[in-house]
Amino acid sequence: MGKDVIVACDFPSAGETLAFLEKLGEARPFVKIGMELYYAEGPQIVRALKERGHKVFLDLKLHDIPNTVKKAMAVLSRLGADIVNVHAAGTKAMMAAALEGLTRPDGSRPLLIAVTQLTSTDEETMQKELLISRSMPETVMQYARNARDAGLDGVVCSPLEAAAVHASCGQGFLTVTPGVRFAEGDKGDQKRVMTPAEAKSIGSDYIVMGRPITAAADPAEAYGRSLREFVD
Repeated sequence: MGKDVIVACDFPSAGETLAFLEKLGEARPFVKIGMELYYAEGPQIVRALKERGHKVFLDLKLHDIPNTVKKAMAVLSRLGADIVNVHAAGTKAMMAAALEGLTRPDGSRPLLIAVTQLTSTDEETMQKELLISRSMPETVMQYARNARDAGLDGVVCSPLEAAAVHASCGQGFLTVTPGVRFAEGDKGDQKRVMTPAEAKSIGSDYIVMGRPITAAADPAEAYGRSLREFVD
């Protein structure tokens, strides 16, 4: 997979999701299905979007004991998603179990990535509420190295950290970066943000964009702009 823009379809129903995608015309963007949509519609939403020609990032952020995550991943592996994820805070053992569960009998599997720290979390919150005394960059790098050592394909991280992740874990270790906004856009609840062009310049492999595209007056134009700024 090369660089791409992943559109976060954070809608409460399949109907609203498909209505939005119709606004993009013939385009078949890589889409992210998060908890809201998956919990509302279940596994069929993944199958429906795959049948429509979309690549799917199933963003459920599994975080539990290793055996539970292994069994859950074995179920998710059958849906045909292209990327799935876990929380890196679940430890190397959990991430290795996730990889084992995700791998099909023929050896194939979706890409598996781990969330380092959510882009809504800043360093002060991390230290005061999560009691992680290290700095944000140190924490993200350690979580990324743990994911790499567990055999994962990459991490979800802030675009501000993508270059450092590549330097620490290798250029082939994927960085999927939410917290991307157009230059004039509202940051919303994201605290560590960057524009698509900036994310491209520092080496993000995939950017995730939601409201700047889904809530745009012209979603097709906004999606096209994201591709021009990040991929072209």
